[in-house]
Amino acid sequence: MEVPRDPSASRYEHVGKGLRRSDLDRDPVKQFGNWFTAAIEAGIRDVNAMSLATVGRDGRPSVRIVLLKSFDHDGFVFFTNYESTKGKQLAANPYAALGLYWIELDRQIRISGKVEKTSREESQTYFHSRPVGSQLSAWASRQSKVVDGRRVLDARLAEMTERFGDKPIPLPPHWGGYRLKPNKMEFWQGRPNRLHDRFRYTRQADGAWLIERLAP
Repeated sequence: MEVPRDPSASRYEHVGKGLRRSDLDRDPVKQFGNWFTAAIEAGIRDVNAMSLATVGRDGRPSVRIVLLKSFDHDGFVFFTNYESTKGKQLAANPYAALGLYWIELDRQIRISGKVEKTSREESQTYFHSRPVGSQLSAWASRQSKVVDGRRVLDARLAEMTERFGDKPIPLPPHWGGYRLKPNKMEFWQGRPNRLHDRFRYTRQADGAWLIERLAP
């Protein structure tokens, strides 16, 4: 049996030019927008892919990749099946954390805060902007449930395709959006010798943001 490669042998030397406090916007959402725009302009694939960490009643964390669909001063929005593992964990504990990493720019962003469901109207608007196949899949997949083979999914998709035909596909009652309202945001810029730059924004009681430099 081949011995797996030692992960510690894989090293990447960061070459970022650094991040100064004077480079930062006082508003972390605007700062996020600046970096997000730079990532788009850099041509990064799946630029809106982000890790979502949740914790259920058992206190055990769970993490997966979801897609950021919108953001503004009200929060960061993603969509999913409310009956999935993440949905059940958020129902039990409505606090979560997001992480985005763009290695091409040597940049990482961390966001944490309370999560709430989007309105049905907002969820419906986004749902109907999706490709028809994605709308059908939201009905066909009982997300996070055990399935006895791929044929089950294919059969469910065929069933939903026949059920709705050429008619508009309604928003499933078990599907919709979440909005994470940040109380902390951190911007990380890779630097040589692992002496990276880290700045954390913490929301204060009056709504203002405290900016602090953190040791790497």
